Amino acid sequence: MAGITYFTARQSILNERQTTAQRQAFANASLIQNALRSPVTPVNQLVESVDTLPGSRSVLHSRGQWYATDPILVGESAIPSQERNLVLSGTPATQFFSINGTPQLVIGVPLPAVHAAYFEVFSLDELEGTLRTLAFALAAAALVTTLAGAALGRRASGRALRPLSRVTDAAVAIAGGQLDTRVEAGDDVDLEELASAFNRMTANLQDRIEREARFTSDVSHELRSPLTTLAATVGVLETHRHELAPRAQSALDLLDGDLQRFTRMVDDLLEISRFDSGSAELSLDEVDPGELVLRAVANSAPIGSNGQRTAAFPVEIRPDVKDLRLRVDKRRFERVMANLVENASLYAGGVTRVTVERYPRTNISATPPRNIRVIVEDHGPGIPFDERHHLFERFYRGGRAGQRASSEGTGLGLSLVAEHIRLHGGAVWIEDAPGHGSRFVVELPLSPGESDRSPL
Repeated sequence: MAGITYFTARQSILNERQTTAQRQAFANASLIQNALRSPVTPVNQLVESVDTLPGSRSVLHSRGQWYATDPILVGESAIPSQERNLVLSGTPATQFFSINGTPQLVIGVPLPAVHAAYFEVFSLDELEGTLRTLAFALAAAALVTTLAGAALGRRASGRALRPLSRVTDAAVAIAGGQLDTRVEAGDDVDLEELASAFNRMTANLQDRIEREARFTSDVSHELRSPLTTLAATVGVLETHRHELAPRAQSALDLLDGDLQRFTRMVDDLLEISRFDSGSAELSLDEVDPGELVLRAVANSAPIGSNGQRTAAFPVEIRPDVKDLRLRVDKRRFERVMANLVENASLYAGGVTRVTVERYPRTNISATPPRNIRVIVEDHGPGIPFDERHHLFERFYRGGRAGQRASSEGTGLGLSLVAEHIRLHGGAVWIEDAPGHGSRFVVELPLSPGESDRSPL
């Protein structure tokens, strides 16, 4: 609007000034033509005696001579050549031009009856100043109006969208596991129906999740009794193993392996049901991170022929970790390491290295550490980027479902890893290992419940 107003006003003012100047120039040209028909007054005086507007100067070409009221500023050379040629050839002309940076308007009137041509030059400096003032005023008004409109629009949109922000906050809280979150409509009539529908949906979702959690917990508990009986029976059979036929011994081995796998799955389901019901709790102890990882790795290693557990991969503990203390649930952390080692053994050719380091990795005296990272690298072919997050979902088997289905895994190990780490306020993710394989990175905050990352 400011631009349209400015250019419309500018054109109107220029047109009015040009019309006034043309009227004055033609009137002065008529006076000079009449005076030249009866030459009584010298031409110089005649040009100077013409009644001109303020800021205008007259130039006359008569019988090959040029006369001007101000020959220094406005003379023959000051008038544009195109203007001179048109007027001297008998065509009236008007042209805008500039003298020393000052805008000018020249109007030329041919006087063929007396073999002359009259030019009148009008200064537009005052008009240019007026237009500059108008442009500044319009620009200032446009700026103030824009800022005021933006502030008013932001305030109005904020009030209009405030109900939606409540719903958004509630949805975020529910996505974070706070299923008892509800939206309060308050006095907002427009939000009342939406809040009611949202709360019904949330209540149904909470009820369904709780029923599924109870079902999983109940089934898992009901399975414990027959599993205990089966385990006792297998134990009895193992004591009389030498009395069994070779085929019966093979069958007993298969039964024992499946029973262990089934028992492990039931234990995992019970652990998951505790996470889903919110009854999982931490039993924190202050430990040395390096010693904790060494003990967890040793406990997760298979038993050798000498009856001792020995890890077949190196464990590197960075020097900047030795003076740190970590508060962690040792049982849950050992379960995390056992699941990661088992996952690498089953699907990635085994673990190549376990590294314990602080994060961020800077000078200890300059920046206090905030987190501890445990990195487990494996021999595997790597994991596609689009599958990495899904690997922490329950029973997810990825692109190698056939291989996993035939393995000893239950499909719950990595999901339990994510749940245990989340309970500590940490995070776990997958990266490409240098050269070959994958890196499972576990990050635990030195203060439980505080983490820079969103836990999986």
